[in-house]
Amino acid sequence: MTWTFDRLSGADDLEGVLAVDEACFNHPWSRADYERELADPGRCFILLARAPGVRVAAYCSFWRIVDEIHINSFAVRPEWRRQGLGAALLRHVLAEGTRLGAPRATLEVRRSNEAALRLYEQAGFRQTGLRRQYYANPLEDALILWREPEPSPP
Repeated sequence: MTWTFDRLSGADDLEGVLAVDEACFNHPWSRADYERELADPGRCFILLARAPGVRVAAYCSFWRIVDEIHINSFAVRPEWRRQGLGAALLRHVLAEGTRLGAPRATLEVRRSNEAALRLYEQAGFRQTGLRRQYYANPLEDALILWREPEPSPP
């Protein structure tokens, strides 16, 4: 499958992100939440994955903070899961972070989200902490994951 990746670029893209959120999350972000984020384009980035005939098949929202990115939201439409799209998008996001001067990455993930944990671990993320009762509906702990950049060859 061929996917393309680019930055959110307008109202149609935002509609696609909202649709992905609605399909994936118990408590999706609102349009106002995204508009507030997008008002700070030097800090907030939303990268999209597109598939043939699909405006937004997946997306990742992250902040660039000095030399790291904080992944706030990562979602793949259910019908596009288990096809390598999430891994491809995550590689693209991490490469974009490095390009922006932020090679380190962090995120929180539900303890029970085994598929996401596998994806992040395969990308080099490791658990470094826990946020108790971080998520609601259902109430659940979040695992804090970090990914350090690959060491440069000597």
